[in-house]
Amino acid sequence: MPLRVDLRSDTVTRPTPAMYEAMARAPLGDDVLGDDPTVSKLEESVADLLGHEAGLFVPSGTMGNQVALAVHCRPGDSALFDEEAHMLYYEGGSPAVLAGVLAISYESADGVPSLDSIRSKWLERSVHTPGTTCVCAENTHNRHGGAVTDRDTLAAMQDYAVSKGAIFHIDGARIWNAAIALGVTPKELANHAHSMSVCLSKGLGAPVGSVLVGNGEFIEEARFWRKRLGGGMRQSGLLAACGLVAIEQMYDRLAEDHVRAKRLATLLDDVNGMKTKVPATNIVIVETVIPANTWVDALASHGIGAVPFGPNKVRFVTHYDVDDAGIELAYDKAQEIAASLSFSPGH
Repeated sequence: MPLRVDLRSDTVTRPTPAMYEAMARAPLGDDVLGDDPTVSKLEESVADLLGHEAGLFVPSGTMGNQVALAVHCRPGDSALFDEEAHMLYYEGGSPAVLAGVLAISYESADGVPSLDSIRSKWLERSVHTPGTTCVCAENTHNRHGGAVTDRDTLAAMQDYAVSKGAIFHIDGARIWNAAIALGVTPKELANHAHSMSVCLSKGLGAPVGSVLVGNGEFIEEARFWRKRLGGGMRQSGLLAACGLVAIEQMYDRLAEDHVRAKRLATLLDDVNGMKTKVPATNIVIVETVIPANTWVDALASHGIGAVPFGPNKVRFVTHYDVDDAGIELAYDKAQEIAASLSFSPGH
């Protein structure tokens, strides 16, 4: 059945009419040769928005993160990641393959890092051990249900990294959602990192692309790595034009997604066999009594999209293509499915 309400991810959004219009009138050049004015405008705009010196338009958040790691580290260095980090779980083993780093994980409190945990995993370089040269954070945190890390924590992480002569990188794919949830500007979160990768194609709704930000020297080396990885795109102003619309028109409305996510979580918690917590942003993680795949398949057969997020967890993500009626329909279908399933007493 075609999906009537697609809650699998905020990456499923379609370009807005304004984005199609912007694509049609965007001035273009060859970005690999450095003369696409629309790409340059996007890179400068995002860098300014986030309080950094320069930006680099890349095809994906994965490329942005891994290019940053390749620039910051030498093969054999140690890099620290949250144990549930997207950079470890969902980027194809790139830290090992591309940057050649020893990936060490630290624990977090439901996706929020602690300095004690990071200190406990830090390696000092010696004849026996590689040195830790980069520590990474994720904001918001995907596998922890869109958890948000505040600016004080980020500032403390950067200060500690600097004190150890290391780099602090943020996977800020959903930094926009974090800023909305905290009531601060994206710059107030981004300026506590040496580099950050931010996504345009999730809640902001652009069809493709992320921007990596940092200082000018870092971005020049990142540009080389983008080319090395095949990420140089020619008339990519067509895509950058959508990114400009995304940052100019789609940011403030993210608050609507957060409201709908909270509504969905409250509704699904009332469904037999489901248990939820109130989300911080737009990601709802549901614990299930029966296998998650059973729920996901049943929901899909009723036109509701979701993804398994573990043996007994289902993830739902709100976005601008899902309205209030869609949230209510997802709940109604979940109730209908629950009535047809068998649960143990008390569930």
